[in-house]
Amino acid sequence: MYQLEQSIYFYVLFAIPVLAVLFLWVLIWRRRTQQKFADSELLKRLSPNRSIFKSILKIVVLSLALVCLSFALVNPKIGTKIETVKREGVDVVFALDVSKSMLAEDIAPNRLEKSKQLVTQIINSLAGDRVGIIGYAGSAFPQVPITTDFSSAKLFLGSMNTDMVSSQGTAITEAISLAETYYNDEEQTNRVLFIISDGEDHEGNVKSIVQEAAKMGIKIFTIGVGTVNGAPIPIKRNGILQFYKRDENNEQVITRLGEETLQEIASNANGQYIDGSNTKEVIESVTAILNGMDKKEFESKQFTDFKDQFQWFLGGALLFLVLDLLLLERKTLWLKKLNLFNEGD
Repeated sequence: MYQLEQSIYFYVLFAIPVLAVLFLWVLIWRRRTQQKFADSELLKRLSPNRSIFKSILKIVVLSLALVCLSFALVNPKIGTKIETVKREGVDVVFALDVSKSMLAEDIAPNRLEKSKQLVTQIINSLAGDRVGIIGYAGSAFPQVPITTDFSSAKLFLGSMNTDMVSSQGTAITEAISLAETYYNDEEQTNRVLFIISDGEDHEGNVKSIVQEAAKMGIKIFTIGVGTVNGAPIPIKRNGILQFYKRDENNEQVITRLGEETLQEIASNANGQYIDGSNTKEVIESVTAILNGMDKKEFESKQFTDFKDQFQWFLGGALLFLVLDLLLLERKTLWLKKLNLFNEGD
């Protein structure tokens, strides 16, 4: 396991293409200036030991020094020890609706982004719990398996979008079935599934699959994102609106929050429906729900004793800088024999 302490210093690497451009400019300028002084044959006689290859080699070595310097400033750290840590919590799985209707902007910035913000804030409020994330539209797919690594979970959550599933629809039954496979600890009595959706166009026999999940001890809580009045579904490209989605009759589609469906799902699974319009109230409700559950103690492993590794890269940078100083631009004997650029022709 590794950590990057100051990843912002990777921007130092942008100096390398700048250096290459300056080097090419100097070469062109020097050649034009020399041509004004004398022709190429005379220049070869006046400076027979001058090597273009050695000049390029010096730039390459200097670039390698910049690479090492950049990594030294970033300071990579490597975990050298694994410790087993005991935690107390519940298993929390989030099923996030990524169907096209979640692009509606009746709640800022849109339903999907609002849903991701809610899940992120909920994860931030958790302590010793484990989390997993599922995405679904026309079909369901695992996004993050059950884990205690909240940072990774939020990273993968941020990349979720409506293009992740080619088939459209809202396969809530598949999402619940997939969630059942996430709870890999048979001793965990408290299993929680949060479904974040606009509640529209749920397909399949939802009631039967919800009851099956309840028998497995899974409590399903639904969070509704959107408004009852609804909004059209914008189709954008590179952030620019192209058109609004239309049906087969060329009528503009208006998607509305289906609270009744979400309330029915929650009530059949010993859960609760939560209005997702107010982030603060959602977090308070979720915190109260989880705090009211019995916590199970479980073990997890994590890296500790991260050690700095900058000294190796700093040493490499100094080595390349010294090498760059020692390299001369005139030809050496072995280089003359190679004649890489046909400079004797």
